[in-house]
Amino acid sequence: MQDRPILAITLGDPAGVGPELAVRTLNLPDVHEQCRPVLFASHAVLERLKRQGLGSLSWEQVPLATWDTMLRPDRPLIVDCAVPDGEDWRPGCLAAACGRAAYVYIERAIASALRRAVDGVVTLPIHKGALNQAGVPYPGHTEIFTVLTRAPSTCMMLYSDRLIVSMVTTHIGYAEVPARLSAGRILEVIELTGQACTCLLERAPRLAVCGLNPHAGENGLFGNGEEERFIRPAVEQARHRGWNVEGPLPADTAFVSFQRERFDAWIALYHDQGHIPFKMLAFDTGVNVTLGLPIVRTSVDHGTAFDIAWRGLARNDSLRAAIQVAARLAKNRLHDRGCGR
Repeated sequence: MQDRPILAITLGDPAGVGPELAVRTLNLPDVHEQCRPVLFASHAVLERLKRQGLGSLSWEQVPLATWDTMLRPDRPLIVDCAVPDGEDWRPGCLAAACGRAAYVYIERAIASALRRAVDGVVTLPIHKGALNQAGVPYPGHTEIFTVLTRAPSTCMMLYSDRLIVSMVTTHIGYAEVPARLSAGRILEVIELTGQACTCLLERAPRLAVCGLNPHAGENGLFGNGEEERFIRPAVEQARHRGWNVEGPLPADTAFVSFQRERFDAWIALYHDQGHIPFKMLAFDTGVNVTLGLPIVRTSVDHGTAFDIAWRGLARNDSLRAAIQVAARLAKNRLHDRGCGR
């Protein structure tokens, strides 16, 4: 129990399923066996949740100013970020106030991890439209964490016991993908994925890299030679550096059952190439991990689910898994094993 890492949990968009999932999950005994949680939230949101009969936490609440002077708490805490401070928003509805609040929770949790008050951050879902309405200049969690931690290079990895996949590019349009590819970037994602999987699997992983074009380019027949110019050189360099990696594989067969017996993790070139197979196999249990950060960060792999928010219907499997993975990564970092960097 003394070896438990301290994890910051961010509430996510208050209008989404984050608040009810946080309260329900953080009351579970097995969560406290894995970590000491610190919830970044708003007293007003938690009180509203309690009034609606969706649960509560009987933890000490501290104002943000007090928290910013504290070091490594020895008990679960709620950090009251005081946003949103009113009720001029509705559950299940897009609101700039909720986008701003979600960003504040994340920003303060990151600052806490950077000053070593916590050992990692677990995030609940945010809504990109609400962030945009609030004037937050980032499209998602990965970009926020990359900028605020000043990480030179990061990537998104989706983890589950059924599939592990990392993305070379994420929140950009399809037309922009080829211009963002390079052998250096693909090699970077291969290595970040390999390092994280070595930690999580406790052995050297078998890695696969997807092609960009149909049939992985069919020897230059499709596309503009991306496989020949970027993907194959990156795979060859990764092999020279000792990684067990193959590719480019045609993406339409890269994730079928016999391939999942051959490989432990996949590198996808763009968002949906990796997200579609992952969410078909592990939608309720997947974990989003940001690799390359100076801090540990995991997240649920689902969205705000406005259609069922504040109705007590959301499943908490992904949040429980995100806490478990963050605790494992944080323990390894505390033991200076460098996992997830």
